[in-house]
Amino acid sequence: MYQKTVIVGNLGSDSSLKFSEKGEPVTTLNVAVSTRKDETAWFRVTVWGGSAEACNQYLKKGSKVLVEGRLSFDKETGAPRIWQDKDGNWRASFEMFASQVVFLSGRQEGE
Repeated sequence: MYQKTVIVGNLGSDSSLKFSEKGEPVTTLNVAVSTRKDETAWFRVTVWGGSAEACNQYLKKGSKVLVEGRLSFDKETGAPRIWQDKDGNWRASFEMFASQVVFLSGRQEGE
């Protein structure tokens, strides 16, 4: 079986670079994808290796990106990750593992 997802959106926060136990770089991106009806879906995107380092170096809050990868689902429900925010509102976010990240913003837009 094969699954491929492509999203285009803006970073809701600066990226965060960490390293796995094996020393491999990993970056998490929080990408907001909005519709014309002011609905926003959030994707938590995990990027590995050299791409993770490049994302951390060049992407900032507000940067526009195109991400290609695969969705990860809650193993128990098969649904997106459901959580409650600090105000008690229920939220959902989709988890995604990136195979490619394309920077769509110019340098000034992401800075």
